[in-house]
Amino acid sequence: MQDSETVKTPNQTALPIGILAGVIATLLALGAISQLSFAFIIYAASALPILVAGLGWGNRAAIIAVITAALLGAILVSPPFAAMMAIFTLLPAGWLSHLANLARPASEIGGPDDLLAWYPLSDILLHLCCIVTIAMIALGVVIGYGPELTGQLVDAMTSALQAQEPAFAPDPANVAQTKATFILMLPMIQGGLWVLFLFAAFYIAMRFVSRSTRALRPREDMPSGLRMSRNSIFVFLAGILLTFFGGVPAMVGATISGAFGAGFLMAGFASLHFRTKDKDWRLPVLVLAYLSSLMLMPAFVILVLGLSDTRQTIALTPAKPDESNVNN
Repeated sequence: MQDSETVKTPNQTALPIGILAGVIATLLALGAISQLSFAFIIYAASALPILVAGLGWGNRAAIIAVITAALLGAILVSPPFAAMMAIFTLLPAGWLSHLANLARPASEIGGPDDLLAWYPLSDILLHLCCIVTIAMIALGVVIGYGPELTGQLVDAMTSALQAQEPAFAPDPANVAQTKATFILMLPMIQGGLWVLFLFAAFYIAMRFVSRSTRALRPREDMPSGLRMSRNSIFVFLAGILLTFFGGVPAMVGATISGAFGAGFLMAGFASLHFRTKDKDWRLPVLVLAYLSSLMLMPAFVILVLGLSDTRQTIALTPAKPDESNVNN
């Protein structure tokens, strides 16, 4: 969906809402530092205030929130900390809220004249997968991610196990195999988890804002609308192929595979929800699917379901009187 425009929203309260959202996002990011056991989840939650500000009050509020959080992060911690916040939570959250607020007259794509066509969820998810992939690759370049770093991590874990179990004597061949596997699995898992957590934040923000009169984008039916686009399949397959090349291409491929694999996994679950709608056996099947997805093979089945059901759905809603204008 091209050449969409941002739905206009009153901006009288954009400044205070943006500042408040930026402060809350910073506090959550700082909380992730002090609570290391839940750091990943708390850090991802720092995207929520930005998303709420953007989805409810528009681009101005989201931009103010991003700037406020980045400035506070640089002042209270350090500029590198602020940069990490911006790359992994602030900017992705602001961009997702911007995309979600994009709409155009449905008549421009062959629809009725009195309806608005909203930016597809499939394209929003595609953008999220691309953003996470780029952010993870950038992080890898900054920290010098590679065999040396992962080797040190594996050695540290091995030493910790030996400290707990003095009789533990790892086989050098097994340690070498673990290091070779770890170097690809770490970016794959981190990329996938970050896509899942950020989309969860987006979904929660959408639900929260839709309960108020501030929602710019009407609430959609996720089971029927959340899919990956067909072009995403080629990117996902390219990532898998890159993992066989070794070296830097393999690490990049693992990151792509993890991020886009998470997208197809969510699409698979959405498809499963849609296919089981109004079925008497729906609840036990969904519970079993979610519990079993913690294992590799059931998760792979759900991912294949997402790969087999790729499409682009566009939500159409009646245009409000104040949505005839746009705000760039």
